[in-house]
Amino acid sequence: MTDSKLKTPEQTKIAGLSDEKLFEIMELFFFAYRDFTSDPDEILMNYSFGRAHHRVLHFVSRNPGLRISQLLDILKITKQSLGRVLRQLIEEGFIVQKEGETDRRQRLLFLTDSGSELARRLAEPQLRRIAAALKYKGTGDAAFAREFLYSLVDQQEHAKVKAIVRK
Repeated sequence: MTDSKLKTPEQTKIAGLSDEKLFEIMELFFFAYRDFTSDPDEILMNYSFGRAHHRVLHFVSRNPGLRISQLLDILKITKQSLGRVLRQLIEEGFIVQKEGETDRRQRLLFLTDSGSELARRLAEPQLRRIAAALKYKGTGDAAFAREFLYSLVDQQEHAKVKAIVRK
């Protein structure tokens, strides 16, 4: 009988950590993501929305007037995938789409009052979870957490992500 656990070569130590320690951290990411998304998932179910809806609401909330092309670039999804989600959010009155003032071909996205309320409801449990984790470890660890998460982003995306996150 063979061991079905995923293995990598033990001689490769990354950042001075054994494969087992790296797998531990990876698994913690899976569990953290599961729990981080669980509260918003419950809220989204009431609207028959999914995580794609949540991401759209989040980024439009944080970037009013976001162009559809920018949103596609942020989410790294196809036009077709975004179209379905965006159409539903517009039809149900959570997002409005406006023409650009200087370029009427641009489609700029804004949350409605209902969209702002839903985005806030979705963010609150996640913000509480992050605040509790940082409080547990101390505020000095916030900078470490931020830089650690940036380091997980593909190198060629760093500047773009920092520009979006650090307004």
